[in-house]
Amino acid sequence: MRDAKQENNVNTLNKVIYNAHNGQLPTLEDFPALIRAADSAAAMPELMSAAGDLRDSHFHNVVTYSKKVFIPLTHLCRDVCHYCTFAQAPKRVEAPYMSIESVLESARHASSLGCKEALFTLGEKPELRYSTARDALAEMGFGSTLDYAREVARLVFEETGLLPHLNPGTMSPEELADCREVSPSMGIMLESAAERLTEKGMPHYGSPDKMPAVRLQTLEDAGAQSIPFTTGILIGIGETRLERLESLLAIRKIHERHGHVQEIIIQNFRAKPNTKMVNAPEPDLHEMLWTLGAARIMFGAKMSIQAPPNLSPGVLRQLIGAGINDWGGVSPVTPDFVNPEAPWPHLQDLAAETEISGKYLHERLTVYPAYAINGEQWLDEKFQTPVLQSIDADGFPRVDEWSPGEEAAPPTEVLARINCDTAARAKADKPAVSRDVAKILDMVSAGRRTPLEESHIARLFRARGADFSAVCDLANSLREKTNGETVSYVVNRNINYTNICYFKCQFCAFSKGKLSENLRGKPYDLEAEEIQRRVVEAFERGATEVCMQGGIHPHYTGKTYVEIVKRVKEAVPEMHVHAFSPLEVWQGAQTAHLSLEEFLTELKLAGLGTLPGTAAEVLDDEVRQVLCPDKINTEQWLEVMRAAHKVGFNTTSTIMYGHVDRPEHWARHLIRVRDLQAETNGFTEFVPLPFVHMEAPLYLKGRARKGPTFRESILMHAVSRIVLHGYIDNIQASWVKMGHQGVVACLNAGVNDLGGTLMNESITRAAGSEHGQETSPQMMLDMIRSADRMPKQRSTAYGEVDAERQQIGLNAGVLTEIINTPAHKFERQDRPTLIKNRTNTSQTNKVM
Repeated sequence: MRDAKQENNVNTLNKVIYNAHNGQLPTLEDFPALIRAADSAAAMPELMSAAGDLRDSHFHNVVTYSKKVFIPLTHLCRDVCHYCTFAQAPKRVEAPYMSIESVLESARHASSLGCKEALFTLGEKPELRYSTARDALAEMGFGSTLDYAREVARLVFEETGLLPHLNPGTMSPEELADCREVSPSMGIMLESAAERLTEKGMPHYGSPDKMPAVRLQTLEDAGAQSIPFTTGILIGIGETRLERLESLLAIRKIHERHGHVQEIIIQNFRAKPNTKMVNAPEPDLHEMLWTLGAARIMFGAKMSIQAPPNLSPGVLRQLIGAGINDWGGVSPVTPDFVNPEAPWPHLQDLAAETEISGKYLHERLTVYPAYAINGEQWLDEKFQTPVLQSIDADGFPRVDEWSPGEEAAPPTEVLARINCDTAARAKADKPAVSRDVAKILDMVSAGRRTPLEESHIARLFRARGADFSAVCDLANSLREKTNGETVSYVVNRNINYTNICYFKCQFCAFSKGKLSENLRGKPYDLEAEEIQRRVVEAFERGATEVCMQGGIHPHYTGKTYVEIVKRVKEAVPEMHVHAFSPLEVWQGAQTAHLSLEEFLTELKLAGLGTLPGTAAEVLDDEVRQVLCPDKINTEQWLEVMRAAHKVGFNTTSTIMYGHVDRPEHWARHLIRVRDLQAETNGFTEFVPLPFVHMEAPLYLKGRARKGPTFRESILMHAVSRIVLHGYIDNIQASWVKMGHQGVVACLNAGVNDLGGTLMNESITRAAGSEHGQETSPQMMLDMIRSADRMPKQRSTAYGEVDAERQQIGLNAGVLTEIINTPAHKFERQDRPTLIKNRTNTSQTNKVM
């Protein structure tokens, strides 16, 4: 039973914790409650639990580390901290500075092992104390240690791609500005804001750079220059608990002004031989846990709190329980030169310890995710594109070679999480699913009719580790409930009648200039006879559908689109015509001076069967403003689909993701598709289309990611199944984008359809895809059976296909070489204006 004093301590602490959860972080007045918790058997567990919950509310189940190489550029230092073995006198070092050659050799080796960061550790301004340092710098042609550090950091990045992180100590604003050009992140440990520790007999006596005001000024100046910065405190060197909290508060005040502190390190003092503090007592586990928990409450949910794992062996689970979300730098190449007696844990062991604690270990860059995503604000221009093209949608580094459209094999770690038996996994000793994810999935499993909200959906897109497996498991279960074990496909032919387009979509290589001409060919505009020839050939090869889309040709009108449909039906009356994106429909209606419904009715009378739901990209105008600013906007795309459904067309729906978008944008897209389906019930399927980056203009300009990661691609299919359950029954995977191994994996994550055989795929090929132009019916059967599913050829509208047509497809011969009618030069230069403000009345459009 708690006594009255214990109860009061807990109640007071709980008020501080409650405020922290609501964004009101502790002030000086709250420090007594935090300090009392350290010695309270009742309050201490409350503090630990609250710190863990606060961490989970932002970082979920992810604990990060940076895979790095440590580069001790010099062990010389003008300071004489009483606990330090890193700093050495000149007579104790082989050379004053590492040579450029030895630095690059170490960096190249680290890069070959997958490291992404080069951490430069060095003493502070040794040239101000030692002539040895001054002479060595002069011989190399440098005026200061910092000048040399900048040059070496530049060479490491340029020659190896490793991102430098400089820890050179105190710096002036000018020095910080110079370092920002060569190092995307930097750091300085405050250690303590207590000036008392610089007095005679204390650990920082005789160390001018350890004056708290000097170190805090460097932190302030770094914030003023928008430099992602690392700092923290060293505990157990003679400071009090109050002084620790005061140090953290000093850091927080600077961070609140600039937002640049990306992590707080809580480092525990370790006594080392041959130092003045060799016999000083080390802080025990209780002190470490209390400080970590207090730091989490002090900084709130979003700050990264780090504890070095090599300084607390055997108690890593307890550190996670105290609210940390990061292990700092872990090197497979070099030791911790600051704490050489404490070896790094093996990454596999660290991952295992993290997983046992219910968390998932994931790499990060030296630039933390929030700063990597917003590189234009936080990074020098030279780092912005390399960082952007090395991260996923949440700012974590890509850790495998897979990208949509490329032949690289999917990562085995992701495949293992979706391919193993669900029942077997449930019995295994694996970490529990995060509480918030489990709650969201339970809402869907229970059949709750209230649709998932944006925050729920975005959270599912961020699932990793056990959470990722749980999302895929539910998607697979819903697929089985809705579609059974059947996986469908359609035998069709793509006919892209022109690659001339007067829009400037930044993701599209299909209609762009010379950079992709080797893939898409010369500008062309097919003659009617060639279209009809391809239709006939497709029918003779077993196709039941032609899928027809093209660029927005400046001379095309609504009449052109109607004529294209008529030519198809003239050639093969039985052929289903699946054609025209919402952009083409909008432009066709405008040029025909008809309302959307009137134009769509004309297309229907001409023989159009269904419409593809392409040109959607991401249905969020924040994203569209970057991708396709001159194209129809979100509401206009929905308007076309609404009109199509009203006149009796079924359509597909798509998303093209993985470029400049985020999980929030994906969630909004799914909600908009779901809401329109609830209104019209006109969508037959949802088709995620991962961004193929290789030849995309936005990527070539350095402004887009390398497409989604494999994990993100699997989640797009799985989350789509979950969100659209009960609204759209069919979730399709694109073999052109995902590759054959990829689509088979998607079959275990909610997918029940593999789309079309295509015969002539050119749009994704123009973007750089290596997955070929056709997947034959036999290859479709083989892919589906390899996943222990039942293949079924379908019609466009998910109807039956007779056995004779199926057999023709299986026996199809080789395609005839296509003939692309060359376009006239003047056709590529015309650029009409698309009218975006319109009504659905033909009278108004005729006046326009």
